[in-house]
Amino acid sequence: MLKVRRLLSLLGAGTVLATFPALAEEGADFYKGKTVTYIVATAPGGGYDTYGRLVAEYMQKYLPGSTFVVRNMPGAGHLIGANAIHASRPDGLTIGTFNTGLIYNQLIGLEGVKFDLTKMSWVGKAGVEPRVIVCSKDAPIKTFEDLRAQKEPVKFAVSGVGSANYVETTVFINAFKLPIRMLTGYNGNEDQLAMRRGEITCGLGSRSTFDAFVKNGYGHYIAQFGGTDKDVRQLRDLVTDASAKDLVALMQSQGDIARLTAGPPGIPKDRLDALRTAYRKALEDPELQGKAAKLDRPVEPGYGEDVLNAVKEALTQKPETIALLKRAMEKESAPAGAASAALKGTIAELKNDARQVVFKTSDGKTVEAAISGSRTEITVAGQRGDRTSLKAGMTCTVDPPSGGEAKTISCN
Repeated sequence: MLKVRRLLSLLGAGTVLATFPALAEEGADFYKGKTVTYIVATAPGGGYDTYGRLVAEYMQKYLPGSTFVVRNMPGAGHLIGANAIHASRPDGLTIGTFNTGLIYNQLIGLEGVKFDLTKMSWVGKAGVEPRVIVCSKDAPIKTFEDLRAQKEPVKFAVSGVGSANYVETTVFINAFKLPIRMLTGYNGNEDQLAMRRGEITCGLGSRSTFDAFVKNGYGHYIAQFGGTDKDVRQLRDLVTDASAKDLVALMQSQGDIARLTAGPPGIPKDRLDALRTAYRKALEDPELQGKAAKLDRPVEPGYGEDVLNAVKEALTQKPETIALLKRAMEKESAPAGAASAALKGTIAELKNDARQVVFKTSDGKTVEAAISGSRTEITVAGQRGDRTSLKAGMTCTVDPPSGGEAKTISCN
């Protein structure tokens, strides 16, 4: 009190009143009256969006006076959202979530990676997410052995190039030499809807995302990476090749760092501590846990430095494993015809009497392909069609995905 009186006498009450609020804006106090942007690196719907919105809602509860706004930034396999988080001002007002597949991208130095995950401000992670392979209830594939035995390529849905399921599906294909064709552009729960429509056959992703789909009888699991569940065969038990074992182990490690929340590098310690405290209280709130349980979204949280250390450990791999990962992700390493990636998008324009079609992908890219009246196989709503059947606005898949002449076009 003596020091305060001296300060008042020296500087005047007005100056001190102007000074003390700034001094008081530390930690949780900083967030009073502030808006925090929580970036979700996917489109609305699906697991990342669900966890992100739960986290944002309850972090706001435990940072009194704050307002959390969720902003969806889909595209490029979570790269757009992750890059945006990393590049944001380190003032503690921008955080968000993206998939752990970006660990793979950083390991191999993928073009488009503009972040260093080891330098980001880690708030926590909400779950443990074993990966699963799920197939439609109508698919003839009931076991992993059935998948291996297929003579024709099996259609697997993936989101953007570089996303976790794109990387892991590619590694999965090459590690086991599987007859799979990837169809890109399925974000959120679009892959589940596509399985129900018969547009695709199978997919690979987190178990929590597919559990409700399987429980409702729309699909079934044929294998799992990691986790403690006993009802599905573990992929590690099906691996005999040593290099494939290393890749499967790396994929399993990603499941331990799931549904994460992070901010850009350099958030001041007091503000980061406040975010971590609010996050811990949010994830341990019985109300949040109850909502998550109703949504079949398990909560197994981790916090702060523990998550950072897990990320660093995942990024510390033997050169041999990184080389294997690079080779597995190279197109030319795939079995012939196995990993060719078709593309999903919306018809933006038809040119030259429908001899040329322009697609707009979910990642915002524009792709153009030629259509042959005799060589391009066209189906619309499951029925055989021709060029005149195609209309602007239709959602379609096209193979091949870039330029040249399309082999097949299938539209809803």
